[in-house]
Amino acid sequence: MNLLQETTLLAQSQDIKNIPFSKFSASGEELLYVTEAIASGGIIGDGKYTKLCQSWLKEQLASKKVLLTHSCTAALEMAFILANIQPGDEVIMPSYTFVSTANAVVLRGGVPVFVDIRPDTLNLDETKLKEAITAKTKAIAPVHYAGVSCEMAPISEIAYQYGLQIVEDAAQGICSKYNDQPIGSYGNLAAFSFHGTKNIVSGEGGALAINDPSLIERAEIIWEKGTNRSQFFRGDVDKYTWVDIGSSYLPSDILAAFLWAQLQQADSITQHRLNIWNRYHLAFEELEKDQKIQRPNIPQQCQHNAHIYYLLVDSLETRTKILATLKHCGVQATFHYVPLHNAPAGQKYGRQSGNLVVTEDICDRIVRLPLFANMTFEEADYIISLVRNSLL
Repeated sequence: MNLLQETTLLAQSQDIKNIPFSKFSASGEELLYVTEAIASGGIIGDGKYTKLCQSWLKEQLASKKVLLTHSCTAALEMAFILANIQPGDEVIMPSYTFVSTANAVVLRGGVPVFVDIRPDTLNLDETKLKEAITAKTKAIAPVHYAGVSCEMAPISEIAYQYGLQIVEDAAQGICSKYNDQPIGSYGNLAAFSFHGTKNIVSGEGGALAINDPSLIERAEIIWEKGTNRSQFFRGDVDKYTWVDIGSSYLPSDILAAFLWAQLQQADSITQHRLNIWNRYHLAFEELEKDQKIQRPNIPQQCQHNAHIYYLLVDSLETRTKILATLKHCGVQATFHYVPLHNAPAGQKYGRQSGNLVVTEDICDRIVRLPLFANMTFEEADYIISLVRNSLL
């Protein structure tokens, strides 16, 4: 009997099929709040639920100000406007990230400077920063991969030493911490995602955390299409007008109402995800000891949110075999980013600093397993069995 036949029999015996890669966990209150928003007539941006979400996030992130946006991409675009990125300015970031991190810089005429990542956390390698800094460097954009914080202490020290701003890409980092301080509270600015694939969702959505008080007024103006509308509604000015660049970055209050229900369940959602993450992690311990895979590494100073559970296997061929086996048995698993420095636009608009050997190595070997808050232990155990069989 070959491997494919064995896994087919396993799938039939377990009677578990069609496990998605990601699925949001409904609190039960989403429809109630959305209905209330519609009934109130307050479906445009900056309504009741927008304000509730922003207040919750401001408190949780220990931030000076939080503005909801219609995506994390929008929050990043706002951040690099606020960072005053001008044509030719450089922003250091990992190549192993989603395109929005770089796009937000390129849209300002800036140059993404790609550095390598750490082999243990897949986060930006802080030891590579100094060699990437030039007279044109304006900011550092650490990306907290899988909800595990970058080493923000040395990154912050380097930023201070060279007079650089920090824009945290915390798209995956809600409810995670570094040294007991929330991710998103270290940089001048931080962008979060509430996309449907994230831990806490609004379908599409994001937020910009502003930790530098001097940026708050301009952030509100950019957020409101370049007008001082927010100040007008607070009574700070007697009329509102166009005063700066900006765009329509606000989400509908309907999306904010959905998000509000999710935020109320943030702790329980995170805990459920951690339970599944820990079950995976324990189950794959022996495979790591046998050097068949590498499990995620969580530094002691990092409290993560179980956003991703991944395995690093020995080769592209092994990854292909595992993904094919899982797909055959109704399980959606996947790999992740194609490094930006190798992409056509990355080569056109950015530059790389040094060799990105870790980035290029792990991108062909990473396997991301299904993980969502209402996933059952039975489903997790089924996936574990399939992966183990694939590696025999």
